[in-house]
Amino acid sequence: MSGTTRITVTLPTEQVEALRTMTDNISGYVAEAVARHIRRHLLGEDLRRYQEEHGAFTDEEMAAARAELFGPPEAGEVANAA
Repeated sequence: MSGTTRITVTLPTEQVEALRTMTDNISGYVAEAVARHIRRHLLGEDLRRYQEEHGAFTDEEMAAARAELFGPPEAGEVANAA
């Protein structure tokens, strides 16, 4: 990280209580969650632009991507399930 900025964030009490049971570094936990959200957003934008240029992903491309990300479907699983 190149630097930090101190901000105030308001969360529901229940979320703060849950966070305190999971970590002693709430700032770090929230920073990781925000970073994941930003990465997903940027990936979504990249995928949208790709499809605008090259057309929608085929079922085969989607199945290959799922297998790469999550491994092959287990026996009895439907391959198209997202």
